[in-house]
Amino acid sequence: MAYMTKSERKTLLIASCTASAVTPMTGSMMNLSLPGIGAAFEIGAHSLAYVNTIFLLSSVIFMVPVSRIADIYGRKKIFMTGLVIHIIAAIGGYFSLSYSMLLGFRFLMGLGTAGMATTAITMLTDAFPPSERGGAIGLNTASVYMGLSIGPVLGGFINDLFSWREVFLLTAPLVTVALIAISRIKADSIDDGAKKFDIIGTVLYVSAVALTMIGLIYLPEFMAFALIAVGLMLFVLFFKYEKNTDSPVLSVWIFSYKVFRRSSIASFLINTANFSVLFFISLYLQEIGQLTPSQAGFVILSQPLVQAALTTYFGKLHDRISDKRVLPTAGVMITLIAVIMMMSLSMNPNLGLVIASLMLFGLGNAVFNAPNTTTMMSSVLPKDRGSASATVAVVRQMGMAVSMAIAMGTISIIMGSLDTIGPSTYGDFVTVIHISFIISAIMCVVAMLVSWFRGDCSAEGASITE
Repeated sequence: MAYMTKSERKTLLIASCTASAVTPMTGSMMNLSLPGIGAAFEIGAHSLAYVNTIFLLSSVIFMVPVSRIADIYGRKKIFMTGLVIHIIAAIGGYFSLSYSMLLGFRFLMGLGTAGMATTAITMLTDAFPPSERGGAIGLNTASVYMGLSIGPVLGGFINDLFSWREVFLLTAPLVTVALIAISRIKADSIDDGAKKFDIIGTVLYVSAVALTMIGLIYLPEFMAFALIAVGLMLFVLFFKYEKNTDSPVLSVWIFSYKVFRRSSIASFLINTANFSVLFFISLYLQEIGQLTPSQAGFVILSQPLVQAALTTYFGKLHDRISDKRVLPTAGVMITLIAVIMMMSLSMNPNLGLVIASLMLFGLGNAVFNAPNTTTMMSSVLPKDRGSASATVAVVRQMGMAVSMAIAMGTISIIMGSLDTIGPSTYGDFVTVIHISFIISAIMCVVAMLVSWFRGDCSAEGASITE
């Protein structure tokens, strides 16, 4: 990225942080809107999970090709395009006449998110020197949790006072602020080595992700296993093709950086372990706990509030600690404790237990996310940061998507076609939560081991191994 003054770096940070708050804010409001959406379109828990899953599927599909396009034509341009697409999708979601239409605009919103998420971290990494990078990325990560914090409160009140439709419109002011801020920056971030767009690699990647994720969603049907098998084979072909092409859509060889590779695995596992928590808790509190959306929102607020308050601190602390394994691994351990506590949920809601567990989830994420992201971005050479940034976002979103796919699969297995949550199915829904969290605990244990044995990275690009 061209040289930027201190003032321009601050403006970039405002644009990035503001945009980064939009997606989680919308997502947390959507979780509180699920009962209302279910009542409006007469659908059950399994179908409601598509509200988040279709968005995540779209973002994962588009993140890699969009990142490559940003490398070639400019990350600032793609960042702004993502903001515009998001606001179009928000307006469309408000006017949705059917559940299919609503899902279509959520899919479009995923495309907009891809444009924002894959460019923000790269622009910050390029603009800020190593001594300030952890703080900048930490602040950007904190804004994500700030969006999560605002979402439950606003979403709860909007659902109580109006309906789920109005929550789509609340992101417009934030998007406008980000657009105004980024438009004031003249410099753009472009990969000078980017030559052409890899169409074949893109087709292989999109097909692999789509088939694998659709297969996970429809487990345990026989066709689902076939789709997963084909999707995984396409992933193998994708990696082989990308290694031998001159202008890959994703520089897969960045996984030769040991720290980056293992940090990516840890990120995938921790997001798989904890993303579905708010989906389950939102339904649990409103259906079994009989709380209103605003009441449930204040309970859920306990998680992102802790994350927003502490993420920047741990991002800066990570800059001062020589062993970069310590904080991410500690974050996973804290998350594991929270998951185990959530396994105690029963037919008689204990709000104290729920709040304590959510606060631990928030602390675990605060300790893990910014340090892990900083380690990933600092473990590669500057010329690989575009691909690294895309991978950071893709790994996170793919973990979230798999988390929701596991939730949907568990609902299908335990509740079957009777997935509408009511007094007669409360017990089955609690069983679904328990099984999902057992799987999450296993993910956390593996993530903890991978995180600690990732190796130490004390210099940029110093972790390349065979």
